[in-house]
Amino acid sequence: MEKMKLPLKSLIVVYSYHHSNTQKVAQAMAKVLDAQVKSPQQTNPEEPNQYDLVGFGAGIDSGKHYRELLDFADALPQVTDKKAFIFSTSGITGEKKLAKDHSALRDKLQSKGYLIVEEFQCKGFNTNSFLKYFGGINKGRPNIEDLKRAEEFASRLKE
Repeated sequence: MEKMKLPLKSLIVVYSYHHSNTQKVAQAMAKVLDAQVKSPQQTNPEEPNQYDLVGFGAGIDSGKHYRELLDFADALPQVTDKKAFIFSTSGITGEKKLAKDHSALRDKLQSKGYLIVEEFQCKGFNTNSFLKYFGGINKGRPNIEDLKRAEEFASRLKE
């Protein structure tokens, strides 16, 4: 008899600041995963233990996820091979940039026993530092295509 695949119980912890860029991405993923979306402030560090899959996301600030999410990762208890994924929005994106931007969070999660199954990044509207004087970059991002990519990413996580 074939074993029935039970739906994954999923949680997405997202810190979305400025323009709600990363929140939009989290909501697109949550729709596919039927996941709960919470901020680090709304989440007890023990809570991810109750889920099969946990997503961690935030915007990128100075080459790494926002401090609020990194602090939350520091507070997490040790786990054994708990499946997780990482995501972000950033002014500038690319394979090498994603690897570098996610390294601080990835290292923290792996040191706690999390198994990083997949990572996602897309452009986000950015008005940080001097960019605000020029109206920012990536206005209107994440756009419909970015959110569709986030949904496709989430679909792959379910498989």
